[in-house]
Amino acid sequence: MASLRDIKSRINSTKKTSQITKAMQMVYSAKMNKAVLNVKAFAPYMTKIEEVTHSVAAGSAGASHPMLVARPVKKTGYIIITSERGLAGAYNSNVLRKLNQTIKERHQSKDEYAIIVIGRLGRDFLAKQDHNIVLDVIGLPDLPDFLDIKDVASKSVGMFADGTFDELNIFYSHYVSAIQQDVVEKKILPLTDAGNTEVKLTSYEFEPSAEEILDVLLPQYAESLIYGALLDSKASEHSARMTAMKNSTDNAKEIINDLSLVYNRARQAAITQEITEIVGGAAALE
Repeated sequence: MASLRDIKSRINSTKKTSQITKAMQMVYSAKMNKAVLNVKAFAPYMTKIEEVTHSVAAGSAGASHPMLVARPVKKTGYIIITSERGLAGAYNSNVLRKLNQTIKERHQSKDEYAIIVIGRLGRDFLAKQDHNIVLDVIGLPDLPDFLDIKDVASKSVGMFADGTFDELNIFYSHYVSAIQQDVVEKKILPLTDAGNTEVKLTSYEFEPSAEEILDVLLPQYAESLIYGALLDSKASEHSARMTAMKNSTDNAKEIINDLSLVYNRARQAAITQEITEIVGGAAALE
């Protein structure tokens, strides 16, 4: 059995750990709130650009664009969003598991897909699994701006445009609430649902032409979808970290209570033994 000093040392170290996890919980709670505000602030822009894109695509009779046309899928591109570091519960493993399951179900060889990874943990894991990674980006801040993701978003859209792959899907963790995050797969390209939507459409006059407007608007719309998914994923990440730190703090408190009970029992046993020895010694002198 551990000595009283060892038990006391474990109690003190666990208390210090719980203080750290409690502080981290408060930090990630604040970051989660800011991330959720970013998602809500981006929503009006996303709604408007979606409405404009669908209106232009639906109202331009005879106009066509490669991003609006589905083609035979010979190679699929997957964007996956993960975090830069751990301590986020099942946030990363859920997304990576979903991607692995999808690849096993849909593809027979590595030549049939390509992966674009956002986040250090996802890149390291998929590299160890020897997946076909064509692009990765690491070092994104906890509250990213569009400029932080513009390069990888532009390259991803460009790979679809130049035929590197024939469709582009994205996997990320969707923020539902502070205690719930769902893994989502969303198709980014081609935009085959443009014009077939319940979004209220507006009539526009095109100058110089609908084709030239679509050349600028569609890549920007696709990049906005990727950035919106990143903001949503960051809100989920901070929420998962906050929950993980809360669970760690609660577990530390349980350990402290259990150790305190063991410590009190051991101390009581030591006191009882000392009293017994004193009484026994006194009785031997009589």
